[in-house]
Amino acid sequence: MGKIDKIYMSEAIKEARKALEEDEVPIGCVIVYKGRIVSRGYNQVERLHDPTAHAEMLAITSATLYLNSKWLNECSMYVTIEPCSMCAGALVLARVKDLCFGARDPKAGACGSVLNIVNNKNLNHRIKVKGGILEEQCSDLLKEFFKKKRT
Repeated sequence: MGKIDKIYMSEAIKEARKALEEDEVPIGCVIVYKGRIVSRGYNQVERLHDPTAHAEMLAITSATLYLNSKWLNECSMYVTIEPCSMCAGALVLARVKDLCFGARDPKAGACGSVLNIVNNKNLNHRIKVKGGILEEQCSDLLKEFFKKKRT
C-alpha cells in the first residue's frame, strides 16, 4: 500500500465521518483524476430517503458533472468499504479505471467478496482493484456505528 493510497483513503475516511455525524452508515468516498480529488461523497440514504444515495453513487454523479463526461476511465475511486452490487455496477458503467477500498464486506461486497462485478469477463469493462487500504480505520468506523445502533 503506497503513501498516496493512504492519503486519498484518509480523505474518504473524512467523508465517512460526515455520514457518522448524520447518523448514516459511515461510508465515504473520493474520486481522483490526474492526481487531484474531483469529487467526494458520503452515505446519505436516510437524509435523502433514497436507497441509491450511497457514497459511491453520489461521488460518481459529482465527478461526471465536474469532468463533463459520462466516462471516468482516467479516474480512481477510494472508498472506505468494498462496494455493493449497485455501486460496483455503476463503477463498471462509468468505466472507472481503479478502485481502492478499505474494509472488505463479506455480506454484500461485489468486488471480490460475495460477487465480483468489477472483474466479470462478461461485462464490457474491468476495474483494477486494491483492497485493505487503512482497513482497520475503515472497519472501526463501521463497528462504532453498529455498536451504537445496538445499544
